[in-house]
Amino acid sequence: MLALTLALTACGEGGSPAGTIEVDGSFSRIVNEVLTSSCATGGCHVGGSGQVVLSGTGAYDALVNATPTHPGARLAGLKRVVPGRPDSSLLYLRVLAPTHPLPIDLGPVMPEGRAPLTAGQVEYLLQWIAAGAPRRGEVADAALLADKTAQSQAAFQPLAAPAAGTGIQLRVEPFTVAKHFERELFVHRRAATTTDLYVRRIHFRMRPNSHHFVIYGFNSTIPSFLVPAYDAVRDIRNPDGSMNTTNMVTMGYHIFFGGSMQPEFAYELPPGVALKIPAGTGLDLNVHYANHTDAPISGEAAVNLHTIPLAQVTKVARTLNWGNQSITLPAGQRTTLERTFTVTDSTTIVALTSHTHRLGERFVIKVVGGPRDGETVYESTDWEHPAFLLLPQPVRLGPGQGLKSIVTYNNTTAATVRFGLQSTDEMGIIFGYAY
Repeated sequence: MLALTLALTACGEGGSPAGTIEVDGSFSRIVNEVLTSSCATGGCHVGGSGQVVLSGTGAYDALVNATPTHPGARLAGLKRVVPGRPDSSLLYLRVLAPTHPLPIDLGPVMPEGRAPLTAGQVEYLLQWIAAGAPRRGEVADAALLADKTAQSQAAFQPLAAPAAGTGIQLRVEPFTVAKHFERELFVHRRAATTTDLYVRRIHFRMRPNSHHFVIYGFNSTIPSFLVPAYDAVRDIRNPDGSMNTTNMVTMGYHIFFGGSMQPEFAYELPPGVALKIPAGTGLDLNVHYANHTDAPISGEAAVNLHTIPLAQVTKVARTLNWGNQSITLPAGQRTTLERTFTVTDSTTIVALTSHTHRLGERFVIKVVGGPRDGETVYESTDWEHPAFLLLPQPVRLGPGQGLKSIVTYNNTTAATVRFGLQSTDEMGIIFGYAY
C-alpha cells in the first residue's frame, strides 16, 4: 500500500545502466550493484506515479532522512534511511521482510516479484546504515556484494486454522504463476453457513511474491446472475496477458472486508467491535502475484477470521464504501477531484484505506465538520499499494459531518478517461471500518 518503491531508470543502449552513478564509496556501490540490478530490471520501478525515483545523484537525498509516504511507516517514526539506525530505516526493513515478517503494515516486501536480496547485499546495506549512511566514502565490506548466499528463509508453512468455535479459515489453494507474468484471481468462498459470524481479528498469510490479498463482500445491488459460483477460480488476465473483462464485472459490486499487502499480517478491531458476516453469505477472495523471474512460481493464501460471541459484541462495525463515480479526466493533464461523504447518524471511523486505478497519483482524506474539521487523516501516493491504516485516534462524526476525498489523477494517455470497472478506467473510493 503507499510503499517505498525502489525506482531506477532502465538500462540505456550499451555501456552502463542509465541509473548507475560514479563509484566514490559504499552508497554508490549500493545504487550500482544492488538497487539497479534488483529493482530496475524488466521495466519495473522506473519512476512514475507513487514511485520514489532513486536514479543518479538524487538517490541519496531521496533516501537518507527522507520521510516515507506510507502512513504506517510514518506513525512508527521510520525514515527511509536513518543514519546509524537500521531498525528505524524503512529501506532495510523492506528488503529484510522476505525472511523476517514485519509486525505492522509497511507495504509489500522488496524487491517485489523477484528473489530477495542476497545475505551479502542485506549485510552491506546494514553496515552502510550503521556507519552513518554517508554519501561518500567506503564504510562497508565490498566483498559482501560478491556473496550470493541466499537469505536464510524458513519453508512456507500454511496458516493453521482457528480452533473450533473461535473462527473460520478461508483459503486460496496453491496455484502457478507463469514466468514474467502477473496473475490476479478471485475465488468466492462460503463463509457464514448457518449462523451470523462476528469477526474481531483478521490474520493473513501468503506465499512470497504476493502483491496483495483482499477480501470483499458484495453489495445488495448485484444481480443474482452475477453472484459468482462458490470455489470457482476467476482470473482477470488471460494467458496472453489481456484482461478478462467478464471476470472483472463483479468488481463493481465489491464491498471491502479486509486486506493485506504483506506475506503475513494481522489486525484486530477495538474491544467489543466486530464485523458481521450474515448467515448464508460468502466472501470473495482476491490475490495478486507478480513474477518477474525466469521460472514459474507458486502462489497460495489463507485468512483466519477470528470471531467473538454475539454477547461480547457492543458495536457492529460496517465497511465504508464511499466512491466518486463522477470522474472525467482530460487527456494529457493532471486533474484533482473532490467529493464529500456525510453521515446521518453518529459514526466512529476506526480504519481507512483507498482505491484508484493506475492514473491515481495522490489520495487525501480529510475530516469535514466537527472539532477536527479540515484535518488530514489519510494520505496515499501509491495507487498500487494504498496503506490500510488503523487510526490511532478514531474519527467521531456527528450528523451532517463526514469525510472528503481529494484525489489527484495524472492522465498520461491521449484519451479522456472516465469512471469505470476496467483497468483503463478510473475510480476513487474510500474504504474503511466504522460503527
